[in-house]
Amino acid sequence: MELRAFEKEDYELLIGWIDSDKLNYLWGGPKFEFPLNFEQISRHCTQPEVLPFIFVVSGENAGYIELFKVAESHFRICRVFVSNGFRGQGISKQMLGQLIELAKEKYTTNVLSLAVFEQNTVARNCYESLGFSVTSYEVGTRSFEGEDWGLLHMEKWL
Repeated sequence: MELRAFEKEDYELLIGWIDSDKLNYLWGGPKFEFPLNFEQISRHCTQPEVLPFIFVVSGENAGYIELFKVAESHFRICRVFVSNGFRGQGISKQMLGQLIELAKEKYTTNVLSLAVFEQNTVARNCYESLGFSVTSYEVGTRSFEGEDWGLLHMEKWL
């Protein structure tokens, strides 16, 4: 299992994974419109602050994850996604664990932050098991199909 750089050749893979409007919003929030396309991904991933990765398990592409540089020693974990064939196997925890180590060792990160939708309890439990804790709660800023989605902000100090 390893993280590797997300390249242009991977854009179609991600587009195939994000196959519904709801999944697109869960994954990317209001930043991306469904259907996801090459132009949106390219515009996002070519920003210097965005460090996107593919998680590879036994030679197969299993997930996507990003680090976003907030400040010199503060990065944000964004757009965590595990493909259908790898869900329910603890892959997200392993992928996040490797990303945390990479952030610490390569980017000398002191603090990692992230945001997760309140109803995404599986993701929240995973983040908490890795030492993240809720620092604030945002309500009324995100909604999908008329339903408000609360946003939890979490942090982990390294």
